[in-house]
Amino acid sequence: MPEATATAPAKDFATYDHFFAYYVKQHSDPRNRAMHAIGTILGLSILVGAFLLGHPWWALLWIPIAYTFAWTGHFLLEKNKPATFGHPFWSFISDFRMLALMFTGRLQPWLDK
Repeated sequence: MPEATATAPAKDFATYDHFFAYYVKQHSDPRNRAMHAIGTILGLSILVGAFLLGHPWWALLWIPIAYTFAWTGHFLLEKNKPATFGHPFWSFISDFRMLALMFTGRLQPWLDK
């Protein structure tokens, strides 16, 4: 597996779990994880609210809102490049997995790896 640096994501991962371990390491600053949580929750709220209010086009706002929070956390707090740039799908699902682990108190073992 190629070595990952703080500024550039590794290109290839043998498994999704290898990628997820890298992904979590890219979110070692708790403030960055908080920015991701805020962005994801806000984005999902906008997505659901848009349909409940009968304005489905507003649902598209979840994308810039969620990613603005996430990328701000990376560029300003963590000082690294978001994994989304190299692995968009795995990063997308990893955000939800990381949040689930955060909210259930099971993220620490991944941070310790």
